[in-house]
Amino acid sequence: MPKKVVVELTGEERRQLEELVNKGKSLARKIEHARILLKADQGAQGPGRTDERIAQAYDGSPLTVGRIRQRLVEVGLEDALVRRRQEQASRRKLDGAAEAKLIALACGPPPQGRRRWTLRLLADKIVELEIVDSLGRETLRKTLKKTSLNLG
Repeated sequence: MPKKVVVELTGEERRQLEELVNKGKSLARKIEHARILLKADQGAQGPGRTDERIAQAYDGSPLTVGRIRQRLVEVGLEDALVRRRQEQASRRKLDGAAEAKLIALACGPPPQGRRRWTLRLLADKIVELEIVDSLGRETLRKTLKKTSLNLG
């Protein structure tokens, strides 16, 4: 079981969170995180509830409550209230210029001995032309579908 992080809000932090909750003019997730932090506060003014009780009150998971506590202590109040961006966001294989080349190739004549382009032939040709290092058929399919291009 991970070590429990102790949350002790300052007067200013508590005031900010209470204002956020009472105003109700923010994202629902942000307000919920603010409520969780207020319930988790083990300072003089806070109730200091356990993760399990807080999670039960908000129909959430104790792990989520623990992560919100930990983010408050490690990176600060504002980061604990908002959802973190995914760090593993994948980079697009085909940028705008590569997509344009792909579409031009797909609209052009098929290879010698073929009646039409297939996804595999297009993928191989894109790699052969050194537009990208490698390209999956699904990436190709999605790109061509965006253009409503009919290969048949």
